[in-house]
Amino acid sequence: MIALLQRVTQAKVDVGGATVGAIDAGLMVLVCAERGDTEKEADALLTKLLGYRVFADAAGKMNRSVTDVAGGLLLVPQFTLAADTKSGTRPSFTPAAAPQDGLRLFTHFVEQARSRHASVQTGQFGADMQVSLTNDGPVTFWLQVNAK
Repeated sequence: MIALLQRVTQAKVDVGGATVGAIDAGLMVLVCAERGDTEKEADALLTKLLGYRVFADAAGKMNRSVTDVAGGLLLVPQFTLAADTKSGTRPSFTPAAAPQDGLRLFTHFVEQARSRHASVQTGQFGADMQVSLTNDGPVTFWLQVNAK
């Protein structure tokens, strides 16, 4: 499983001209399931994400997590994060989970996030989404948990 997280002052996802998810300060996270991933990898990635310290403490150091600051969490499915770009000029999506597995794991990820964090919004799996955000910092991190 892969997560590309961005610390934001605001973020939203529109589908067909309507906003389907929006947050104020927090994390906008692109989430991708890879072939071979299971709920075990999804749970491990979520634990890492919720505890990842990217928000400033009183001394200005990145020592606080999204949980610590009670920030918003906007989870957006993004299968292209698994693209193989090592050769040629066209990405291969072979490393990505099949759509039905991706949907199952994204749904699990969201359900678990909602059970562990107060403010969770989402994009829409399989939709043509327009994502807008204001990256705060900018702060962006790639988190990955590989299937065993």
